[in-house]
Amino acid sequence: MKPDGPGGPYPSFYLPNFCTSRAVLAIVLIVELTALVTTLARSGAGLGFWTDLARTSVFMLWIGLLGAGLLCLGRPWLARQTVARGSTAVLAGITSLIATVSFLAWAFGQSELGVATGAATLIPGELWGFMLRNAAIGFVVTALALRYFYVTHQWRRNVEMQARARVHALQARIRPHFLFNSMNTIASLTRTDPARAEAAVQDLADLFRANLSDKRNTITLAEELEVARIYQRIEQLRLGKRLQVDWNIGQLPMGSLVPGLLLQPLLENAIYHGIEPRPQGGVVTVTGELSGGLITIVVRNPVAERHIEREGNRLALSNIRERLSLMYGERALVKAGRFDSEYIVTLRFPHVESAERLRA
Repeated sequence: MKPDGPGGPYPSFYLPNFCTSRAVLAIVLIVELTALVTTLARSGAGLGFWTDLARTSVFMLWIGLLGAGLLCLGRPWLARQTVARGSTAVLAGITSLIATVSFLAWAFGQSELGVATGAATLIPGELWGFMLRNAAIGFVVTALALRYFYVTHQWRRNVEMQARARVHALQARIRPHFLFNSMNTIASLTRTDPARAEAAVQDLADLFRANLSDKRNTITLAEELEVARIYQRIEQLRLGKRLQVDWNIGQLPMGSLVPGLLLQPLLENAIYHGIEPRPQGGVVTVTGELSGGLITIVVRNPVAERHIEREGNRLALSNIRERLSLMYGERALVKAGRFDSEYIVTLRFPHVESAERLRA
C-alpha cells in the first residue's frame, strides 16, 4: 500500500493514517502526557502518584489504541464519505468506544478482582455519570482533533496545489532563446552533419516531452539524470568546447525517488548564468554521494565577472526547495550561494527506493 498523500490510496482524506507505527507511537505519547497531566490534577485525592498514573495510563491507552484501530479499519469506508458524514461517523464511533470502555472499566472496578486490586478507588460508583462525563470529554477532544486535522489537511493541499502550479510554470519557463538557439544549431547541422542534426532533434523532443509531462511528480534519480544529460548534449552543440560538465555521481543510488525537474533546472541555471556569459566558458561540476541514508548533490559553476542574481534562478531554487520539503519534510535541505569565484547549490534529502526497484 502506498502512503497517504499525493499518489496514495486516499489523497483527499483529511485524517492521518492511523495504521502506521508512527501514528501509534504519537498516540501513545499523547495518551501518556494526558494521563500525567490528569494524575497531577488529581494529586490531592489521597492516592499514590505512581499507582494513580499507572491506572489512568492503562485506561487511556485502551481508549487511544482501540480508537486508532477503529480508524485504521474504517479508513477505506471513511475515505469514500463526504467530510461531514465521515466526521460525524468518527465522532459517533469514538464517543461510543469511550462509553463502552468506561462501562467495562466501571464493571471491572465493581468486580471482586477490581476491589482486590484497588481499581474501584479510581472509578466512581455511579455508572451513568462516569460514562457520560468520559463520553462528553471524548466528544469535545475528538471534535477539536478533527478540526485540527481538517485545517492541517486543507493547508497542505493548498501548499501542494501551489507547488504543482509552480512546477507547471517551471515547465513552461523553457527560455525562448534556448529553443531558438537549439533550432538554429540544428538547422546549421542539417547541412554539415545530418546525423548529428537528427540526434539533436530527437534530444530536443525528449527534453520537451520530459519537461511538459504531467507524470513527472515523482521519478527515479536515473530518469532525472538522463533528462539533465539530454539538456547538456543540446547545449554542447551550441557552446562546443566552452561547456564542460564533470559528472561525479557514481555513488548515487539510481533507483531513489526524487521530484521531477530537480537537476535539469540547476544545470540550466549553471550554464545560463555561469558558462554562457564567459567568453572562455567553464566547467560545471555535479557531485553526488550517499551517506547515512541521505543523498547529497552539489552543483558548482564559475561565476561571470558581472554576475547578476536573476529572477529565474531564484524561482527554480524556490520551487525545488518547496517540492523537496513536501516530499521529505524537514530532512530535505537546499542551500545556494556564491563562494569566492563559484556559485554552489547543495541538495540533501533522504534516500527512498522506488517500489518497482524494491520488488525487482
